[in-house]
Amino acid sequence: MAEETGSPCGAPILSTDLNVYQLLVDTVQDYAVFVLDPNGIVATWNPGARNLKGYDAQEIIGQHFSKFYTDGARATGWPEHELRVATREGRFEDEGWRVRKDGSRFWANVIITAMRDPRSGSLVGFSKFTRDLTARRSAEELLRQSEERFRLLIEGVVDYALYMLDVDGKVTSWNTGAQRMTGYTRDEVLGKHFSRFYSADDIDAGEPWRELATARQKGRVENEGWRIRKDGTKFHARVVVTALHDGDGRLRGFAKVTQDLSLRKRTQDLERASQHVTEFIAVLAHELRNPLAPIRNAVTLMERVPQNAATQAAMRATIARQTDYLARIVDELLDVSRVTQGTFAIKPVQLDLVDVVERASEMVRPEANALRQSLTLKIPPAPLLTRGDSDRLVQLVSNLLTNAVRFTPKGGSITVRVEEKSNHMEIGVADTGRGISPGDLQGIFAMFVQGKEAINRVGGGLGVGLALARRIAELHDGTIEAHSGGPGQGSEFIVRLPKHEITPSSSISAAEQSEPTQVPKRVLVVDDNVDAANTLKHLLQSLGHEIRTAHDGVAALAAADEFRPDVVLLDIGMPGMNGYEVARHLRSRSDRRLKIVAITGWGTDADRARSTDAGFDVHLVKPVAERDLRSVLINGPTKH
Repeated sequence: MAEETGSPCGAPILSTDLNVYQLLVDTVQDYAVFVLDPNGIVATWNPGARNLKGYDAQEIIGQHFSKFYTDGARATGWPEHELRVATREGRFEDEGWRVRKDGSRFWANVIITAMRDPRSGSLVGFSKFTRDLTARRSAEELLRQSEERFRLLIEGVVDYALYMLDVDGKVTSWNTGAQRMTGYTRDEVLGKHFSRFYSADDIDAGEPWRELATARQKGRVENEGWRIRKDGTKFHARVVVTALHDGDGRLRGFAKVTQDLSLRKRTQDLERASQHVTEFIAVLAHELRNPLAPIRNAVTLMERVPQNAATQAAMRATIARQTDYLARIVDELLDVSRVTQGTFAIKPVQLDLVDVVERASEMVRPEANALRQSLTLKIPPAPLLTRGDSDRLVQLVSNLLTNAVRFTPKGGSITVRVEEKSNHMEIGVADTGRGISPGDLQGIFAMFVQGKEAINRVGGGLGVGLALARRIAELHDGTIEAHSGGPGQGSEFIVRLPKHEITPSSSISAAEQSEPTQVPKRVLVVDDNVDAANTLKHLLQSLGHEIRTAHDGVAALAAADEFRPDVVLLDIGMPGMNGYEVARHLRSRSDRRLKIVAITGWGTDADRARSTDAGFDVHLVKPVAERDLRSVLINGPTKH
């Protein structure tokens, strides 16, 4: 007869049952499942624990479980605290950083359960379950950064009051433009009903509540009328209220956009843009949600099938593509802000227009290939040398090509050409797409215009690419125009740029065109986001550099003294000592030339100027492309 023993619940368990339980634990691969004695000493170790933490059973059994915790957690006595809570309350659950055998970190969900003798009630040990949530945390961090950039963008708008209301009409957010327009500070207005901006007659007539009711019923409401500032003065305003619903159709609140029409001295572009501001907000929300959905789905799938290498690779590629798309949206919006504020500028240098067209084409070619579109380049065999801002001209051409791809059906064709005319340089982008109606040709370069209502748009996008392309052409003293035979007959965009005399001494040599050799460097990476620092570390190590990481300002200065780096890649927004302070300390302490590079989410012109004042040599905005990292590491001191 099989031997019996007691279960934690008091019921007898057959030894055969124990074998089944042990088999169950041993077959778990995705979770670390193990037992601690009352003092926190590891007593058992399953294959999932070996996979997750890197230790074999003989290496870890008999060791204290605090070995899996960071130095900071051990210094504060956190492991012991976990056991105390589990002992007192029966169970402890937490999320935090844990450390593998090789020193790498992972974000873990941990559940510790106290095990007691069913007869005496005495503590006999703890069961511990650990799950790796690093992928989910990384995706959440990407989402947080995207939301933060969007918040900063809205906060920077000064010509429009952009704010949110809850379902009852109380103010829940307040941007700089709203404060400038009404005179109320954020603290004075948050939580207050938006009816305070209306005249007494409108309030008596119930106008604020009527607006919300109409927005609930129809999705949006738009009107013009008198509004009241904090000081009692009136201004004539155009107001748009849009109802916001979640994925289940529940009303979450309202977005409110107010334009002061008493200050109508605007440029023609801004006047046209104001007519589309509501659609722009809807399009922006749509374009931000679109990439976030596959990112979230990819992370969920990665958690469910962690052992499927093909799925993991496909989902990583999905996250990378969608993150790049989010970054492009933010970059476009920041460019729009620069255009409206008059700070959008170029830095002319000698360049090759053929190279510009080739670079822009390679950026768009994957999207064209996915739609089975043919992308043909008609370029001369020799360089076409001129002067201009290479990156901005690449942006111009890629915007035209992206527009062509979006409005050309599957299997269509796109042709881009560049040639030298008698008195100008010319770039043309032609497609076999849906074409442009005569009525839309005049306004196609206005901000936030795509020729159709948002719900009927083709291919996505914010509707700012052509407006930015025109501004770039104008800054080069050039022109851009659109031609089309009408709907269904395709379209062509032609850019004309002035010629510039290029002296023989300034012509581009083969050596100048080739990429300089990458010399290994000692690089110090400083970022309070451990994941960001570690991924950058591994990338740079793959490029042959020697890397040291630090996660706060004090540690960065200590590492710089000991490691003596050639280059410091430094985040700006860190708690305690921020990146600006670290850069100033490094400049004051360094006895040799040290290259300091800002790698940050802060990307306005003011941010760049501030980093220059603090001693940074280069300012790069996250996410940073590999080619930009290579570029900043080419010049400067070499590895000793």
